[in-house]
Parts: sequence; C-alpha cells; structure tokens
Amino acid sequence: MTIIPLEPFNRDNRGYNCEYYHDRMGQHVLVYSKAGAVRGGHYHKGISLTKNPEIVILLSGVCTLNWRQPNSSTLETKTVEGPVRIEIPPYTWHQFIFATESVMFEMNSLSEHAADTFYDQ
Repeated sequence: MTIIPLEPFNRDNRGYNCEYYHDRMGQHVLVYSKAGAVRGGHYHKGISLTKNPEIVILLSGVCTLNWRQPNSSTLETKTVEGPVRIEIPPYTWHQFIFATESVMFEMNSLSEHAADTFYDQ
C-alpha cells in the first residue's frame, strides 16, 4: 500500500490547489460517500492494467483504510485525510470506512472494476 499526500499550494480565502501526475486514460469513477459508509472489502488480481496497481485519489474527506497484504491475515489500518493518492497493489484486500462525507476519484472504469474484483470466501 502506498499513500502519498498531495501537497496544497496557492492557499487563499478561496481554498487551495494540488497537482499530481496522471498517466491513465479513458473512463474513471467518481465516488461520493456519506459519513459512516463502508466501501471495498475486496481485492483485485491486476487482470486489468488499471488495477495493477489500483490508484484512488481521496479528494476530500476523512476515511479509515483497512488492508491485508497478500497471503497475510494481519489487518493494517491507517486514517487518511484528502487530498491523498492511494496505490493498492494486486491481491491486497482493502476497505474504506468513511468518517465524513468524502469524494474519491478512481483511476479506472466501472467495467474494469467489475471485471477484476474478488471477495474472500
């Protein structure tokens, strides 16, 4: 799991800007979550190039990110606050629990997500 803070710049009374490099083309998913919502609870095998790794930008809000490394039963947890870039390697089970209303940007299409999503038995 890689979590990269997106550093704000040009702060003023209107807000701020962030910059990051994005090399993925095509359709992407915007996710709006209410406080208390739980998303994820699955892993990706990396069949789709956009899931190897999965890249999610938490644009705003606060969430707890839970994950297990491949072949591990140890749950790891980190609370993150947007804006932040999250890279999820293949076979890493992951779950988002939103503490606040939040907005995420998934760097993949819905069809790519559906074709490469697996749940523990």
